Amino acid sequence: MTDRLSPLHETHEARGATFTDFGGWQMPVEFDSIREEHAAVRESVGVFDVSHMGEVEVSGPDATALMNRLTTNDVTALDPGDSQYAAITDDGGIMLDDTVVYRLPDGIKAGEGADALAEMDRDLDAGEGDPAYLFVPNAGHDEQMIDRWTDHRDENGLDATVANATDDWAMLAVQGPDAADAVGDATPGDRAVGLSKFEATVAAVADADSWVARTGYTGEDGFEVMCPTDAAEDVWEAFAGAEGDGDASAPAARPCGLGARDTLRTEMGYLLSGQDFDPDDEPRTPYEARIGFVVKLDAEFVGRDALEAQKEEGIDERFVGVRLLERGVPRHGYAVTDGDLTRVGHLTSGTMSPTLDEPIGLGYLRESYADPGAEVSVVVRGDEKRAEVVIPPFLDR
Repeated sequence: MTDRLSPLHETHEARGATFTDFGGWQMPVEFDSIREEHAAVRESVGVFDVSHMGEVEVSGPDATALMNRLTTNDVTALDPGDSQYAAITDDGGIMLDDTVVYRLPDGIKAGEGADALAEMDRDLDAGEGDPAYLFVPNAGHDEQMIDRWTDHRDENGLDATVANATDDWAMLAVQGPDAADAVGDATPGDRAVGLSKFEATVAAVADADSWVARTGYTGEDGFEVMCPTDAAEDVWEAFAGAEGDGDASAPAARPCGLGARDTLRTEMGYLLSGQDFDPDDEPRTPYEARIGFVVKLDAEFVGRDALEAQKEEGIDERFVGVRLLERGVPRHGYAVTDGDLTRVGHLTSGTMSPTLDEPIGLGYLRESYADPGAEVSVVVRGDEKRAEVVIPPFLDR
């Protein structure tokens, strides 16, 4: 697959970023130091380029019905400017992806969302026309979701337009205790900083009309800013400052790569699509993945019946955290045992926590071992290392 490039790729190259392939995209894994970037987000503020995330727009008379059939949460609960976390499941309730769904102002047409920002009424409830949504699949999943949405629309005769807008939007995440100050400095008024968690609005960021949401993937306060791709550099520099500009007053958000994003989300126990769940290599349901709160069984979504049955019958394994009590670093694929060589689960993620300076991991254990404080072992290079079960997050946030 040809690597896709962020609209900020050259900016990151000039900054000296180290790149990695992620979901078919070449993205910065670090700029200076993963630990320093991680600490910046926990202690002050960092900015991430997350333009590898997909953007799919859906609009039309049956847009709400289509979204409610293909995501597990209740889209009918969203007003313009609201968002929600959801899973996307197959007929068997297996997660194909997880996503955030945004309700755009009514009347926005799919395929025109980024271009229409300047025309949006800042009073989001004042829109007229059909409902419109933007949802964010994980990197490399945009075409898969376009096919899924259009196939389901056509098979069921629904009146909705579906558009892959990934190339129309750039997406930045401004995260950390000082994120509101950074966003406030870059936007006029208090429209953006006044948002509550999972609310979104249209705001000018560095004079570029953008979709700004109080969401994130780090466990800290933060915002995700989606702007037209041709404004990406100006919006990035509004937070990170122009490289080499010599301006001591330039914004102080530290540029951060995907390496720090991974350690931050691991400390919080957040799922990584394609690793903590995958329909082929790690098939899991929302109940197994500990996100049953996004499953609304009152909605008739694809996979609903299978999940209702699983909720009634119970599950065999559950997603948990583990903290090693001995030296070693837990990694994806490591076996978890009862301490006497009997396998009771496995890890899907692991790292040395930069905040706690402790080795931590995430994975699936048998239900009988999934209680907090349970004693287990992680097999590291053939040795059983004592560990204890932790219900994420590892940090008190």
